Amino acid sequence: MEIRDIEIFLTLAEELHFGRTAARLHVSVARVSQAIKKQERAIGALLFDRDNRNVRLTAVGSRLREDLIPVRDGLHAGLQRARLSALGTGGALRVGSLLLSGYDLERYWACFRERHPQWEIQLSFARFVDPFAGLRRGDIDVLIAWLPVEEPDLTVGPTITVERRILGVSADHALSARASASVGMLSDFCHPTTESAPNYWVNSFTSARASHESRTGRSRVVTNTEDLVHLTATGDIVTVQPCHAARYWNRPDLRWLPITDMRPLRYALVWKTSAETDVIREFADVVRELGPRYE
Repeated sequence: MEIRDIEIFLTLAEELHFGRTAARLHVSVARVSQAIKKQERAIGALLFDRDNRNVRLTAVGSRLREDLIPVRDGLHAGLQRARLSALGTGGALRVGSLLLSGYDLERYWACFRERHPQWEIQLSFARFVDPFAGLRRGDIDVLIAWLPVEEPDLTVGPTITVERRILGVSADHALSARASASVGMLSDFCHPTTESAPNYWVNSFTSARASHESRTGRSRVVTNTEDLVHLTATGDIVTVQPCHAARYWNRPDLRWLPITDMRPLRYALVWKTSAETDVIREFADVVRELGPRYE
């Protein structure tokens, strides 16, 4: 029995539906039916009882399923070991992040290190003013960036964290005494901007940015994080941030207000498509399996 036929049989034994099996394996229903009939001819017995409404395993089919599951799993494990062996003796996976909260993502780093002790993770802070430059230059292998990312040369992987948005204002700002902020308030104040990042990407961070510029004509070009924090603290700008910023930028001259009517920010893994490697895919698998962190 060929490996593909084993997959078809075991998937049909799980789904008990030819259409769902075909869709799951990305083959035609005719291909599924052909593979099962071929197996039944080779064995000399029916593996499934099937009529117009139901598909059921026969006793022979049930026994074959129990025998083939460890065979299939063993094949997959062997291929995985071979693939990991091909990763070589190790090195560093260079991860750039637009998040301040590298510590909060420790479970992803720890899981990757446990699975691949020959590889270390080198975490660096990426500059939001030109976020994709490091990937394109080859300075980093993976970037953690807020979505959407719609660059034709970049691949967007699994989401790693989802965070509520907050508004940063100076301690003596007109909004500082409020318990919360709303999108409608944002357009009345000056926001930071950058000249290097794609407009769609910057605009997605603060949904009111376009209306703010049309109403006030004011924005402030910011080239680094230090200036962003300083200008917020002095009241020159207000800044929308993911909520972990309140913990990492906990300063007496700043106030942080929850924004009650903005969707959370989603941060995902991003890498250069032409530079994709098995190590990048392994790290993406870790993030995908653990699922995103929520705050």
